[in-house]
Parts: sequence; C-alpha cells; structure tokens
Amino acid sequence: MSGLDAQTISTQRGLNTRREFLATAPLGVLGVIAACKDGAVETAGGAAPPAGAAAPATTSANAIMAVPADAPTLTWTPKHEDLVYTFGGAAPKHRIRPGTRIVTWTEDCFDGAVATAADLPSKKMTPGHDNPQTGPFYVEGAEPGDTIAIHIVKLEPARSYAVSNFGPGFGALVGNNETAMLGADFPETTWRYEVDAKKNVARSSSRDGKHSWEVPMAPFLGCLGVAPAGGEVRTTIVPGNFGGNMDCPEVRAGNTVYLGVNVPGALVSFGDGHYAMGDGEIMGAAIEGAMNVEVYVELIKKKATPIPRIENADEIMFVGSGRPLEDAARVAFKAMIGWVREKSGMSEMDTYQFVSQNAKAPVIQLVDPEYTMIVKLEKKRIPG
Repeated sequence: MSGLDAQTISTQRGLNTRREFLATAPLGVLGVIAACKDGAVETAGGAAPPAGAAAPATTSANAIMAVPADAPTLTWTPKHEDLVYTFGGAAPKHRIRPGTRIVTWTEDCFDGAVATAADLPSKKMTPGHDNPQTGPFYVEGAEPGDTIAIHIVKLEPARSYAVSNFGPGFGALVGNNETAMLGADFPETTWRYEVDAKKNVARSSSRDGKHSWEVPMAPFLGCLGVAPAGGEVRTTIVPGNFGGNMDCPEVRAGNTVYLGVNVPGALVSFGDGHYAMGDGEIMGAAIEGAMNVEVYVELIKKKATPIPRIENADEIMFVGSGRPLEDAARVAFKAMIGWVREKSGMSEMDTYQFVSQNAKAPVIQLVDPEYTMIVKLEKKRIPG
C-alpha cells in the first residue's frame, strides 16, 4: 500500500494511537498553557520550582483517590534517544512536584525493534537495550527514608499489535548459566499478536498456522522503579527492593504502587508494557507492547517502604524478589506479617497464623535473574 511495508504501517498506527491518547488525556481545569522543550507540555504549576526553592508540603497518600482536576500535568512523548536502560545512573529527564500527573508513552521490552514473527531480538535489538524506560522523573523534595506513591490512572495499548518471544537460556523450563543442564536449547522463536480493541483480546497462531488462540488483554507495566540505594546502577531486566522489572500484573490501572526513596529525587521510571501475561511468565516474555501511560505521583515524607507495596480499595500486596523462589516468598510474607501486625495489634505468632490462613501468593515470574512473588490479602479480613 503506497509502497509501505507492514511494519511501517503498524508503526505509523502506533504513533497515531499515541498522539490520540496524549491529545485526549485529561489535563485539569487550568488547561495546557505552556509548551515546554523536548515535546513536554505542562499546566500552570506543572513546572518544577526554581532551584533552591522549598518543595510543597505533602500529606499521606491514599491507595485509591480522585486525581485533583487542577493537578499540575506533565505531558511528554519521549523520543527514542530519551529512553534509558538502567535503574539508577541516568540523569533525570524531567523534574516534577509531588502531586503531578504524568501523561506519557513507553516503548516495548524489545526497544521497538521486533514487529513480526520473522523478527528475532538477537538479530534486531541493540545489546543491552532490553526494557527501555520512560524517565527518570526527579520528584522535588524526595529524600532517602521517604516513599513515592505512584497511582496508576490509565494504561492503554499504544499499538495494534504485540510480540512475544522465546530466547535460548531464558525461561523457567530450560537450562541457563545459573541452572546448568545438558541438552540442546530450544530455538529462538517470535510470535506476533494482533490486538482486537473492541473484543479486548490479543490473537496469535501456531508457527505452522494450523492453530490460533485469543488472550484477554489485561494491561500492566512490567517495569516500575526508582534508583537503587548506594549509587548502584541496575539493568532493567532485574527486580529488587527498588521495584524494577517486577513483571507484576498488579502494576495496573486502579492500583497504587509504593516504593521507598533511596536517592534524592527518587528518580522514578517505568516501561515494559504488557498487554497480558500468564502467571510465572514461564517462557520469558509476556504479550509485549508499547503503552500509553497516565500516572499520578505523590510523596509521603519520613515514611520508609523497604520493599514494593501495592494497594487498592480491597487488597494490600507485597512484592518479594529473590532466588531461589522460596526466598522471594519469604521477603513478601515477612513484609505482610509486619504490616498486618502493625494494623491489627496482634502478637507476631497470631499474625503469622492469620496470614498463613488468609493470604494468596501467586508466582509472578520465574525467568529473571531474581524471581518474583506477590503476597495478597483482603483488607476486610484483617482483625480490628
């Protein structure tokens, strides 16, 4: 069609979808009055305070809240050269005040280089460009010992297609350098999924074309993190107590993610859009795609959050990372027991028993350098 190949057409559709999202996302009652450099747009009050100015006062954030209509809003479409590939070690792209809405876009985990079933990441991607991040965002007034609350307002697929892949040595059921096994690797393989927005499903087919399937879409961010402590720079393929590549389906619209601040400004970043994913992510990839993102960022002063916590109106959740898998579980269960004990006033042994009988603990992923589990509990069950 007009000399354009299928990949070019799909990319153009993705750009159009991104523009539509950015054009229609709510910007507050003040409206957009200033266009900032590098494609950023902010409402009045959205710009960072002058250097040396005190950050505005903050209050405790709620897990579920209405974003103020007049919240300062940063609208930014990053260029490819704006993306970063580490947690920590990257200069902030924008400085925001606490209480800012961010309306933006993220690239997929393949750095936008894989679009068809014939594309292999090992041939198409720049080494080290896994899980590109939008950001980081420097939150004014954030200091070690504080907590950043990221309210996920909206996540929408930004393309009409998505991609999944298997790479040798990656996945839960094959050998790798940490779990050495004899036997040949499976071949590197890619699947393309077509997005049916009306039915809210993604469709793909077997390599021989004889079978097809649909997966209900449930968008979430595979990566959401802050800079690690101690000046560490971590690759975007790892999770940890800073968040990172958690690959957690609960990092979705309607939930709030709490992350402890390790460095001044926190340096929040996110990416790795997942249109859907089965528990465990056992083959090493979800249904991966670019994402339109809207979040609202708050700062909770002098309240530490040692590991990632997620909340909504009904549930409290803790994300644990570690290897072997039982260590990831221990991290999350210990945090849950501590939280319930604080809220209920029960003894440690009674809390241990209560959590043991009431919590749910899905395996999130079994493929990254550290595995991830989440422990979930209905708030209404907590005594008192």
